[in-house]
Amino acid sequence: MKASVHQHPAYASVFRPGLFSGQTVWVTGGGSGIGRCTAHELAALGARVVISGRKAEKLERVASEIAEDGGVCHTVTLDIRDEDAVREAVARVIAQHGPVAGLVNNAGGQFPAPLLAISKKGFDAVVANNLTGGFLMMRELFNQCMQERGGAIVNMTADFRNGMPGMGHSGAARAGMSNLTMTAAYEWAHAGVRVNAVAPGWIASSGMDTYGGAMRAFLPKLKQHVPMRRMGVEAEVSAAIVFLLSPAAAFISGVTVQIDGAASLGSDIFPLGDEARSTPFDGFHRAVVPAVLRTEDTADGR
Repeated sequence: MKASVHQHPAYASVFRPGLFSGQTVWVTGGGSGIGRCTAHELAALGARVVISGRKAEKLERVASEIAEDGGVCHTVTLDIRDEDAVREAVARVIAQHGPVAGLVNNAGGQFPAPLLAISKKGFDAVVANNLTGGFLMMRELFNQCMQERGGAIVNMTADFRNGMPGMGHSGAARAGMSNLTMTAAYEWAHAGVRVNAVAPGWIASSGMDTYGGAMRAFLPKLKQHVPMRRMGVEAEVSAAIVFLLSPAAAFISGVTVQIDGAASLGSDIFPLGDEARSTPFDGFHRAVVPAVLRTEDTADGR
């Protein structure tokens, strides 16, 4: 999609303009949430962004936003769980847009359920979404491009360090992705490929609106369990991803960066303060607060 005249406020990235000029960076799951935000920031920094996902309409909407803001974005409708489809899509993107310098393995998804209620089909589906599909993207981009040219990969995990009660299938897959990140970092270092991961905690993102029932009622209360007394915002995750893709992280590989406001570090033994002085980094000019977090008293839900 071609860029058009700049019509909206720019993404307020902390990184220098043109940081990724001339580079193609692929963001899976780029049609919403953190993926959408990251695609916007990368495009604002000069990258030729490729976003993929299963719903073409969502991808085209984000590509249009990026074009309106003066960036370049291409879309690929793709189910990353399909090995043949991934292989063909990677070949097509390289042929059309040149070598891929960076991959943001963001696509994923899960549903809340206790272990006793998760079927094998449900477990397999979540593992495929959050681990197997990411592996296929990594492998194909390495084999078809990065093995010869180098590159940087950032995988998406989650805050699994203390288990994930209520989402054990996702926790298992995310922990697997963190371990896969370490293995790939070691095996592929000789080729100039760095592999890292980010582990967001509770982030105010559009994915929250997909939940219903008891989970939906609980979401607005999550910030009470964060020492910073707020949820994170998408731009705070995107900033970490962009740093790990950047030359400044040239000697960083195999790590998983926690982005959770220290929520995973404490216990009920040490009580949290009633208030905290923590200001979110609202760099994303097109951010939308999830409907589940909106209240009459506050516009931003945080």
